[in-house]
Amino acid sequence: MDFNLNLDFSSQKKSESVRENSLYDLLIIGSGPAGLNAALYAKRKGLEVAILSVKMGGQVLDTSSVENYLGIQGATGESLVHDFISHVNTLAVPIIKDESVKSIEKIEDQFQLTLGNGAVYKSKALIVATGSKPRQLGVKGEAEYSGRGVAYCAICDGPLFEGRDVIIAGGGNSAVEAAIDLSKIAKTVTLVHRSQLRADQIVIDKLNSAENVKIHLETQITEVVGENLVTGVNAVDKKTNETLFIPAEGVFVEIGYLPNNELVKDLVSLNESGEIIVNAQNETSLKGLYAAGDVTDTPYKQIVIAASEGAKAALSANDYINHL
Repeated sequence: MDFNLNLDFSSQKKSESVRENSLYDLLIIGSGPAGLNAALYAKRKGLEVAILSVKMGGQVLDTSSVENYLGIQGATGESLVHDFISHVNTLAVPIIKDESVKSIEKIEDQFQLTLGNGAVYKSKALIVATGSKPRQLGVKGEAEYSGRGVAYCAICDGPLFEGRDVIIAGGGNSAVEAAIDLSKIAKTVTLVHRSQLRADQIVIDKLNSAENVKIHLETQITEVVGENLVTGVNAVDKKTNETLFIPAEGVFVEIGYLPNNELVKDLVSLNESGEIIVNAQNETSLKGLYAAGDVTDTPYKQIVIAASEGAKAALSANDYINHL
């Protein structure tokens, strides 16, 4: 199903259009589930709010099927984003699109955001909901077959590979847990990792008990191969230097995510993974700056969790603004 995600602001009142150099109550960077839900809650609280976004919908657009969002059955990522944006659009939230934020400054009690085109926007509070990006293997064929057998979320896309042969690339907890989950629905699961497993022993033991799981350790994937769709991977057994072909219809890359923290890495406290550290109110170490979604240290990177964290951030920002 094809949706036009370009919001039409032609019916909005002039006072609701985007205003450069005006002081907003709240600006939100990012338009994934966290950013969009933050905008919804902020607007309903009566705040003057605007969203700054380059890619409407964030990573959800890259999800083939969403099966685990309460009340939504069998939606595509694209259709879910369409519904999110349509809901926000009913409240006439201005969205500054297609221009990335280049810098953030806090001057006294105000935030100043400068865009790539030189435009400047100001606000009393700021929510960063810039999400994350999956780590990639960086091998030949990976980009070519992304969305055609190569995936980065076993929870999201696993059901599409029911009864098929799949490969999990990775050796940490997320990779092993993905292999366990997929072993329940896939024909076979082959876990490939360049060194030894780094997962907790309890999940390794559970993985070893699955009859349809094969494990290749100290094995480096060198290429994803296929025709129109993925047919497998080429790899090198580092113990023997032997080259092998592992057939599969799906390749799940589970080697972690990189938070999109570039804008605020020098403004707020980060954990060792580069995620923004937030408290229960989604406050960062910089007063007035809130963060939500996959860019934060909140565990479990799921659509429903990001949306709820966006709501919390907006409610906390509203309390902060009311006390200025």
